[in-house]
Amino acid sequence: MSSVDLSSILTSSRALNAHLQTRPDLPTVNLGLDQVELQSRKLVNRYTSSASADTGRGNFLLAQANVDAPSLTNSIAALNTSSTFTPLRPLLDTDVSGYLRHAHEQTLISTIEEGRRETETEFYQVLEERTRRDWESRKKRIFEELGRHALTETSNPITTDLRGSTSVPLSSSFLGSSHPSLQMHHKMMAYDRVVSELTTARIGGVSYPIVQALLQAAMSLNGETSGQMQGTLHILLKIIKEPPVYNMSHGNAHLLNSPMYERKYARAYLNRESVQEAHGLRTQIVKGAKEALEEQYWDVMERTISSNPSQASLGGDPSASNHVRAYLAVKYYRSGQWDDHLEILNGRPLWAQLFYLIRAGRAEDAVDLATKHKSALDSRQRDFCSLFQKWAMSSGGRMGDANRNIFRTHLEHSPTVDPFKTALFKLMGRVEPNKRNVPYVTGTTEDWIWFQLAMLEETSHSKDSNSLKELAEVLLGYGERHFEGAPGQKENPKYGVWAKVMLICGEFERAVSALYDRPETQVEAIHFAIALAYHGLLRITPRADATDTSILTISYNRPPSINFSLMIARYIRQFIRTDPKEAIQYVYCICLNADQGNGTGQEQIEAAWDLCRKVIAAAESTVGWEDLVGGVRQDGVKFSGDLERALILLKLNTARYHEVILLPAARLLEKENRITEAIKLYNLAESPDTVLACLARALSDLIADPSSNSPDLEKTATDILRHYGKTNKGLGKAKDTVVKLLQIRAAQEAWEKGYLDAALQAIEASQLFPLDGDLTTVTKFSEDFKHQDETIVRNLHIFLPLTMDILHKQHDNIKRAAHSEAARQSISIGLRTKSRSLVMFAGMLRYRMPAEIYNRLLEKDVDIAL
Repeated sequence: MSSVDLSSILTSSRALNAHLQTRPDLPTVNLGLDQVELQSRKLVNRYTSSASADTGRGNFLLAQANVDAPSLTNSIAALNTSSTFTPLRPLLDTDVSGYLRHAHEQTLISTIEEGRRETETEFYQVLEERTRRDWESRKKRIFEELGRHALTETSNPITTDLRGSTSVPLSSSFLGSSHPSLQMHHKMMAYDRVVSELTTARIGGVSYPIVQALLQAAMSLNGETSGQMQGTLHILLKIIKEPPVYNMSHGNAHLLNSPMYERKYARAYLNRESVQEAHGLRTQIVKGAKEALEEQYWDVMERTISSNPSQASLGGDPSASNHVRAYLAVKYYRSGQWDDHLEILNGRPLWAQLFYLIRAGRAEDAVDLATKHKSALDSRQRDFCSLFQKWAMSSGGRMGDANRNIFRTHLEHSPTVDPFKTALFKLMGRVEPNKRNVPYVTGTTEDWIWFQLAMLEETSHSKDSNSLKELAEVLLGYGERHFEGAPGQKENPKYGVWAKVMLICGEFERAVSALYDRPETQVEAIHFAIALAYHGLLRITPRADATDTSILTISYNRPPSINFSLMIARYIRQFIRTDPKEAIQYVYCICLNADQGNGTGQEQIEAAWDLCRKVIAAAESTVGWEDLVGGVRQDGVKFSGDLERALILLKLNTARYHEVILLPAARLLEKENRITEAIKLYNLAESPDTVLACLARALSDLIADPSSNSPDLEKTATDILRHYGKTNKGLGKAKDTVVKLLQIRAAQEAWEKGYLDAALQAIEASQLFPLDGDLTTVTKFSEDFKHQDETIVRNLHIFLPLTMDILHKQHDNIKRAAHSEAARQSISIGLRTKSRSLVMFAGMLRYRMPAEIYNRLLEKDVDIAL
């Protein structure tokens, strides 16, 4: 190294502390390397001696907390971190296996990370969606309870309730103030007629084809929801095999011999112990849903051919085979050539034609077509025609295992290009039922579901693989979004698809819930649930599990169930005030579920009773109200209402009807101060003592506050007393109390109109106190007054001053009247006697009145005496 380099290093080293030289407060250190090393060693020795002392004190403190510091120190010192991580070694260019292993590991790591990110994103999306839907649901329920929610398809602020006149809602939270739109009104009325006919049939003890009737009602309506409802009802109709609609106006002779369809499937659907019946029902569901999809697809084919007549070239052959050929020409024939995916035999896509005949439910036509082209088909698959005929004509497409293995082997070892041939072979051999898609064949939802139904092999064990139960679990795994898209999407909304899917796989409760969750189809959901309940295909939520926020209850150890009574209650409160007769028709439907086990049936009956009471209490007191509950004619003859004629539907007799319906409803009306209606109900319940007690309370309140609104109360009381007099009912103190209160009320009205003599006569007729001046009589009346009813006693401070006011007014009139002196003196003496008797009676009573009442009586008595 040159001297120049050393000089530069020296200069650089001196420059390192050049900035410190500007600090005069810092001393300058001029030490050599040896001196620096010596000073450093001294510092280390000093630290070591002090650290050992500190360590001892630290160990002592840690030992008090049961921490063994020396042991931990030894463990840390013995820790070998060299083997904790495997050092990465570079890959050689010739290490192919190492490169592939590394690439595989990196792919797995990236896939896991990507899956984690996607899962996290999807989780937050689902969480947000469910939170939003839950909030919307709860908000809707809150608005319903507040009476602000309107079950309408379109928002129209100027519409009114077309069922009747608008009215102010009751204070009860049961009532709502919704106003259906015109379109909604037509829909509700169309379905209401069906429910009314159902009630008539049930009372008559005959069957009623409710699904057929609802289907006709839906066909009479316009709109997208009615079209969806038609498809849903068509599937249900095929499942339950309901008979055609009959005319209720015709004679019922042929109906008496018809089979009963009410609750026909309840035992098979609700009773878990009925294994064979449940198996038969599941088989019927699969068969019926499959037939419905086949009929719907045939209609699709017909419409497609009609829309493209030139391309279809249908000709004059009316056979199903020719129709399928024309349909295939529209779909797969372009520019003189068939689609490349189709295998052509004898100049036609024979496999596709056979498949579509089976898809459209034309099995016999498919067998005829296969027989015509037997040589071509058998050349592709040995004995195909005989096996195909055996499979197509068998019940449920059943074949022996040996024959199935033929098709399994063919698909495994002889791959085919034609997707319809693959689909046909999969159906015949039930090959790999878990592989549910066949490209080019199951493109639509209906095609896919039909293919799954055709692949099912239902047995007596519902939990077997490839069963309806397993298909339901698969569909539930896909979820509603898979079939209807995201909630609230505006482009191509698919209303009702999820409900159809649930109906097809036998999840009837979920189908009802899917319809009810959308405001556009809530009316359809109500009547769809009624149809299911009529046939016994609806599980009902027990009271202990029911909530007020959701109609569908899902439990981990029980099948889904529907809160049916809650659905009915929410629906009828739209028209419960203006049309109670129609509302009560829906209440009858709740008792369809009376045969539910574990006490749920009795809970449904009690829920129906409770709704009956609410309908009676909420209905307007018009002529229609008496048509609902009944009444008493002018001649005293009672007539029955709609409720009493339908007691068989409510599981009641007359006595129980009075006990659980009329009397509680009357008490409810009495609490709401609808006294006239309450008294009528008490009278219909044949409880005269209660009627008279209620009349007494009402008349007492009217006397205390004449301005209270109690129309026709006095007329009702008079009519009831006259009726009881003819029938010798309600005799005794209660009747006498009502008579006395009516006389006091008559005196009030006569006083208000200025009829003094009539007012005084009414007071004297009540015989509550004497006015003849005899001390003995006054004493006796004052002693007897303590036995009077409370309704009279509490108005003492009203009718005593009223009597004195009448006497005082008569006295003033006598002074101004043109009578002779003798006549005037005679009348005045009589008035003084009466006023004196009144004052003595008031003084002898044990009941204390306000002091101003006594002063008022004395002042006017003195005035009359002068």
